[in-house]
Amino acid sequence: MRLREKRRVPVLHPGRGPYNGLAHRMVQYLEWKQERNGTAQGQRQLEHRLSLFLLWCEERGLEQAGDISLRELEQYQRYLYQRPGRGGKPLSVTSQINYLTALRGLFGWLTRRHCIRANPAADLELPKAELKLPKDVLSHAEAEQILAWPDINTVRGLRDRAMLEVLYSTGMRRMELAGLKLHSINDNNGTVMICQGKGRKDRLIPIGERARQWVRRYVAEARPALTDFPPNDVLFLTKDGQGFSPEGLSDHIGRIIRESGIREKGSCHLFRHTMATQMLEHGAELRWIQAMLGHADISTTQVYTRVSIRALREIHRATHPAEQASVADEK
Repeated sequence: MRLREKRRVPVLHPGRGPYNGLAHRMVQYLEWKQERNGTAQGQRQLEHRLSLFLLWCEERGLEQAGDISLRELEQYQRYLYQRPGRGGKPLSVTSQINYLTALRGLFGWLTRRHCIRANPAADLELPKAELKLPKDVLSHAEAEQILAWPDINTVRGLRDRAMLEVLYSTGMRRMELAGLKLHSINDNNGTVMICQGKGRKDRLIPIGERARQWVRRYVAEARPALTDFPPNDVLFLTKDGQGFSPEGLSDHIGRIIRESGIREKGSCHLFRHTMATQMLEHGAELRWIQAMLGHADISTTQVYTRVSIRALREIHRATHPAEQASVADEK
C-alpha cells in the first residue's frame, strides 16, 4: 500500500478569515502579481512572507487590512528582528528587508485600490542593508580544475562539462541555466538569449567559443541518450529526460564542486562571482559586467570592485614604496 504524499496546505486561501478581510486581500494581491508575469519562485516567496505576517496578525486579533497602522508594522518589524531563522540564528538584515518590502507592496496596492484610506507602510523605515561580499571566488586555475572534473567519456559527464562551461563563460543564474532551450544559443554570432531571467526580463549576452564547442558536442553525443518521450526542447536534461529544477541544479553543481576537492561549499553562483571578478581584473568596465549579469542597478555590480583582492594585492606589491624597497633588498 502506497502512502499518499502529504500536500502542503497553504495558509493563504480565499476562504480564510472574513470576506474582504486581510487574508482575502492578500489572495487578491497574489493573483494580481501573478497576472503581471510573476515568476513561480517569486510567487512562492511572496506568499510565504505574507503568510507569516497574516499569522502574526491573527494571533493579535487583526483581521482587516484597515486594522493595521504604522504602529503594528513597527511591532512586526521588531518581531522579525527577534525571530530566529534557519539553525536558530537571527534573521539576516536582507531577509528582514524582504519580509517588510512584501508588506510595502501589499499596502501600497491596497491604497491604490482604495481598500484602505491611507498606506500604513509609507513611513516604515527599513533596516539598513548589509553590504555582503561574495563568500568565495575561484582563481582561473581552480575553475579549470572543476571544469575538468566530470568524466566526459560518459553521457552525464559530457552534459556536466557543458553546463559548467556555460556557467563559467556567461555567469548566468541557476534558473537561467535551467531555462535554456535548444535554440537559446546562437552558434553563428556567439550569443545566448536568456528568456525571462530575474525580474521576468530577457537579455542577450555573449558566450565563448569554448563553451559553445562543449554544448555542440553535448547536443550531438549525449543529449540524445537523455531524451525521454515525449521529447522536449530543454537544453540540459536530467537522467529522466526532463529539465533541471533550479534547486536540483544547485545540488548537482554543488556536488561536482565538492567531489573535485577544490571547495567544500559552492554551487552555480560560485561561477557567477568568479566570472565577474575575473573579467573586472582583466580590464572589463563595470557597465559591461552589469550587462552580462543582468543587474538592474549598477550598485549591485559594484560589489565586485571590492572582491578583486588578487589584482589589488598585485598592484600593492608593484607600487607601494615599502614593497619596492623590499624587492631591492632581496636583489
